[in-house]
Amino acid sequence: MITNSPIRPRELSVRAHEVLVIGGGIAGASVAFHLAKNGKNDVAVLERNTLTSGTTWHAAGLIMQTRGTHALTEIAKYNAELYAALEAETGQATGFKRNGTLGVARTKQRLYETARNASIAKSFGLEAHIISPSDAKELYPALNASIIEGAVYIPGDGQTNPVDTCMALAAGARKNGVKIFENSEVTDLWRTLDGCYQVRTGEGVIEAEVLVLACGLWTRDLAARLGARIPLYAAEHFYVVTDTVDFVKPTLPVLRDTDGHVYLKEDAGKILVGAFEPWGKALPMEKLPKETAFIELAEDWDHFELPMTKAIEIVPALANAGITKFFNGPESFTPDLLFMIGEVPGMKNLFVSAGYNSEGIEYGAGAGRALAEWIVGGAPQMDISFVDVARFHPFQINKKYLHDRTPEVLGLHYKMHWPSHQLQTSRGVRKSVLHDRWAKLGASFGEGMGWERPMWFAGLGESTENVYSYDEPNWFKYTSQECNAARNNAILLDQSSFGKHLIQGRDACRFLQWLCAGNVDVPVGNLVYTHMLNQKGGIETDITVNRLSKTEFLIISSATVHPRDKAWIERHITDEMSVTLTDVTSAYAVLSLQGPRSREILSQVTDANLGNEAFPFATSQEIDIGYARVIANRLTYVGELGWELHIPTEMAQHVFDIVWEAGRPLGLRAAGYHALEHLRSERAYREYQLDLTPVDTLLEAGLAFTIDWNKGGFIGKEALTVQKNNLPLKKRLVSFKLHDPNPVLFHEELIRCDGRIVGYISSGVKSFTIGTSIGMGYVHHLAGVTKELIANSRWQIEIAGKLYEADASLRAFFDPNGDRAKR
Repeated sequence: MITNSPIRPRELSVRAHEVLVIGGGIAGASVAFHLAKNGKNDVAVLERNTLTSGTTWHAAGLIMQTRGTHALTEIAKYNAELYAALEAETGQATGFKRNGTLGVARTKQRLYETARNASIAKSFGLEAHIISPSDAKELYPALNASIIEGAVYIPGDGQTNPVDTCMALAAGARKNGVKIFENSEVTDLWRTLDGCYQVRTGEGVIEAEVLVLACGLWTRDLAARLGARIPLYAAEHFYVVTDTVDFVKPTLPVLRDTDGHVYLKEDAGKILVGAFEPWGKALPMEKLPKETAFIELAEDWDHFELPMTKAIEIVPALANAGITKFFNGPESFTPDLLFMIGEVPGMKNLFVSAGYNSEGIEYGAGAGRALAEWIVGGAPQMDISFVDVARFHPFQINKKYLHDRTPEVLGLHYKMHWPSHQLQTSRGVRKSVLHDRWAKLGASFGEGMGWERPMWFAGLGESTENVYSYDEPNWFKYTSQECNAARNNAILLDQSSFGKHLIQGRDACRFLQWLCAGNVDVPVGNLVYTHMLNQKGGIETDITVNRLSKTEFLIISSATVHPRDKAWIERHITDEMSVTLTDVTSAYAVLSLQGPRSREILSQVTDANLGNEAFPFATSQEIDIGYARVIANRLTYVGELGWELHIPTEMAQHVFDIVWEAGRPLGLRAAGYHALEHLRSERAYREYQLDLTPVDTLLEAGLAFTIDWNKGGFIGKEALTVQKNNLPLKKRLVSFKLHDPNPVLFHEELIRCDGRIVGYISSGVKSFTIGTSIGMGYVHHLAGVTKELIANSRWQIEIAGKLYEADASLRAFFDPNGDRAKR
């Protein structure tokens, strides 16, 4: 019987285990294997049918080490390392071989993107060679080299047999004490009153302290029985296998033709042609066969026609090859094309490993290791914030939202990964009450955590469509004008999407003092820029705290990490504390008025004294604007004099209208989030998940000034103290400015110090104020990242394989003392 209540009294258990993993595919086998390797000797795995049934059995088995970011490459590169050693360790053959990957580029822009990714490989000591069309043909004789601009060859990549690899992980897990039970379908599960988990199978009830859901497609619905919301949706995934063809040999590299939406791999003398077509086919769970362990769906040649046509273009010999198998199987996808691991918010000791977007074999080893280390260590041991299950907003479980987005997400695998690319589907979910006003002003909207946000503003009557580029996207023209207005007059930005949490209660101050590195026990009306840290001193949140009263604090965080921030705070509220957390994001619209004329503009619509003495920087006041009472925070994220106005939502349009009318004669301009990114980067303001992550400390990030060492204990203080007492730091966030004004920095570009790779750009922009690209990135140097190293070294930034001279500084290149915000 399935209950609607996620919490029930304990039933008498047939057996108990410390950790119970549900799912016997690559995700479940990997986490069990790594739990055992990390010393957990009481682990059990339940598989409803047989190991690898579900989706693992029909995976293509491609192994790629280099991904589009350093963080993902850190996870992916481990797969080749582990799979290469599994047979020797377990005695189970895996079919793993390093036959390499050949990624071809049909366009110059694709080749440029490919070269950028090849640079990332160098950070990890991985071979990645950009080669000519003729060189590519030597490696793959059947290739039609006339239609490509070049290629990347990664000899350490390869392929593996998914079934055998999963079996090897299971064998290794068993060897280290893990119990694996096949044909053990979970018919019910619940959480007990004392926080354990119990599941019912045909053989009785099993209890566990820690439950891991690694059930692929079925994770969402199984988690829902516990009250957990996991945004997953299925899609059909296709490949065909040809007859034996003459040009195939075992050493033939995997061919990836992303412009053609296809990959080709050797398969026992045949060719497997797989696709990530531009637009996939979403698959509701109710359309899956109910009692089938190894699911195969109906052929769809109409849908597969485009990728098959492209496959024949790139390898003409396929035109004469017969097809022995057309396979169509289900895979699960997430809304952002990143898998999810971690502890489910609000559900202690409930972990998830799912949503691999048809790349479970490629990420399974690294993700399983990361999750096992989290479970064993009580916290992540590496930066996995970008794949943390806590990153999602509750609305993203909506089935219509997922159904509409999933076809586009599948296609993103092989589409160009343009900087600032915007998804088209499941849009218009969350809108500011000012949305229509921004639209009338020519806003080009982008999406962040479901919010429609102005990214840039077109000229009167001009198109708001994005034209993407690695050099000069079409919005640069308009964004430069917005940045110029911010530096010389004033801009108005909509920051309503920023997360807002109200912390209240008798123990609110004590709680936040323990959770934050900065001192939040300040007078009412003071604003504190601070951070919440983990036990290693790593940065978990990047927030502003506004003290509203003795027992009330308003916490403001970025929209894209708002759910994760909430989960972090809730995780630390104990029953003994008189503390409540309320999400008040929708209660306030936020207008940010920034620029040297912002005081002049705001003074026309309020009777409040806005002078420096009456209204200092980093303070907050309730003031009247027109007929509205608003919370005015004197803050900036662009490096200028300005106020962030928190307005009751129902009065926001009124406030906007009168501020806009007052400001237009003084040069006020609407600005979008692209301008915000360019302006904050000029001032070297950090952004979470780019410049700040859980593996970076405040000292390394150059934010030591935010720490209050004298206020008493706080999470992470001991680790920071050790680091403080062992200077110089071996890792520091450094600002860079290119000498050449033409190249554009985005992120992930390599940093070289006297020729050696010492880090990569965490965030970069074309600075319209300075006239060249600037960026920030962590520099690693065993002898210490000192002022002397910065001053006396030759600095270069590698972009797509080319080196560009740069200046380096521990301070911002624009207004390093922050004088403009305080004038």
